[in-house]
Amino acid sequence: MQSEASAAVRDPALKVRGIEAFTLTVPEARPAHNEPQDIPLRLVFEDEHLLVVDKPAGLVVHPAAGNPDGTLVNALLHHCGGTLSGIGGVARPGIVHRIDKDTSGLLVVAKTDVAHEGLAKQFAAHSIDRRYLAIVAGLPKTAEGIVDAPLARSSTNRKKISIVEGSRGKRAVTHWRRLQILQDAALVECRLETGRTHQVRVHMASLGHPLLGDPVYGHSGKSSRELLKRLNFHRQALHAAELGFTHPVTKHRLSFASGMPADMQELFTALLV
Repeated sequence: MQSEASAAVRDPALKVRGIEAFTLTVPEARPAHNEPQDIPLRLVFEDEHLLVVDKPAGLVVHPAAGNPDGTLVNALLHHCGGTLSGIGGVARPGIVHRIDKDTSGLLVVAKTDVAHEGLAKQFAAHSIDRRYLAIVAGLPKTAEGIVDAPLARSSTNRKKISIVEGSRGKRAVTHWRRLQILQDAALVECRLETGRTHQVRVHMASLGHPLLGDPVYGHSGKSSRELLKRLNFHRQALHAAELGFTHPVTKHRLSFASGMPADMQELFTALLV
C-alpha cells in the first residue's frame, strides 16, 4: 500500500485523514509447503467452486505442531491439484472452518478465492446451518435449551477453552434439544448459532452433561467408562450431521446430511434403554 508520497505504509495503526490516495498491490499467493498426499476423501458434493467433505474421526484438518502431514489439507492438495484458494496470501485449500480431529462429519472447503470470501462472510453473519449429534453423560432435565456463554482460551491450560466473563471471551451460542433418552445418557442435537473452538463440548459440559468419551471436558460414571473401554471408543461422541449454506457463486441454498458413523452408532445402540 502506498501514500501519495510513494512511501510504503507498514504501520497497521495508521490513521487515515481522508485526503490521501492509496494504491493496494495484492501479492501472488505463495506456496504453503504442504505435501499432497493420496488420502481417501468422502466427498458429499463438489463443483468448480467448492466441495463438501464428510471427515472421519481421527483426521486432523490442517497441519500444525504434532501433525505436520496426513491431514485433510494434504488430502485436498492431492485431490484439487492447482485449484486452491489463496486467501491470506497462501496457496492452500480454502479451509473456511474446522472441526476437531476426533469429531466426525461435514465440512465445506473453498476451491477459489471468490468461494472462500463468500463462505467466510456467511460464517461471520452466522447464516450457516450447522447441526451436531452428541451423546452426553446423564439425562438433561429439560427437553431443550440455549447456552449463551462467551468462550476464550483458558488462562491456565492453553489446550482448553473456558467460559469467561467480560470482553475477553467471544460470544458463543448453542441451541440444544434432547432426541433420545439412553442409559444414564442422552442423544442430543446441537445447533450452532456461532462456531467457536470446542463450543459444543464446553457448553454441554457447563450444563453438567459432557460428551461421552471427551478426554478434555468429560467425566462419566464407572459403567460408562467400562462401556467405552469395551467398545474401544476413545473420542468425544460428536458428529457434524447437517450443514447448510448459500452457494457463494450460484446463490442456490444447499443442504447436506451425514448419518451417525459406525462407532457412534455402536455406542448409541449399546446405550438404548
